[in-house]
Amino acid sequence: MKRVFTVALLLTAVAVLISLVYTKLPTPLTQQQEQQEEQQEQRQAQQEKQGVGETVELDGQIIRISVADTDEERQLGLSGREGLAQDEGMLFIFPEDGLHAFWMKDMLFSIDILWLSAEGKIVHIEKSVSPDTFPSSFSPSAPARYVLELPAGFSERYTVMQGDVVHLGSATLFD
Repeated sequence: MKRVFTVALLLTAVAVLISLVYTKLPTPLTQQQEQQEEQQEQRQAQQEKQGVGETVELDGQIIRISVADTDEERQLGLSGREGLAQDEGMLFIFPEDGLHAFWMKDMLFSIDILWLSAEGKIVHIEKSVSPDTFPSSFSPSAPARYVLELPAGFSERYTVMQGDVVHLGSATLFD
């Protein structure tokens, strides 16, 4: 009888120990949730840092912009955001002219992508680029210094064309 009691006690102790170990280990789902929460916090911090305080003017339309002027900000871009208001966009500033490629990684909505010369002239437009195009990338047909991302349909709605110039107030943004 004593032996049965000892075996039962030992099995109970092992079962309790196993359950404690398994409750302490993170599950793959928990790790994934933690990564998603961390990415969301990074996006929110970036958005708060960038703000939407600058404005540009394009074909008579005032657009409130966030600015992405560091490698980290340019890489994150609009990824993870729910959308843009019709008068909102993001301006990517590069240190030099180039054929800067863009993709739709982690994007949740479609956008128009405008590549601009150092003078602010539109050198290339990609209209209504969908998140479904990832992993394809889009590049301008001519070197550009800046890229302006706008809500999908903006270019059509305001008949924005290659050769148009982006302005800040009454002065060219890139003088």
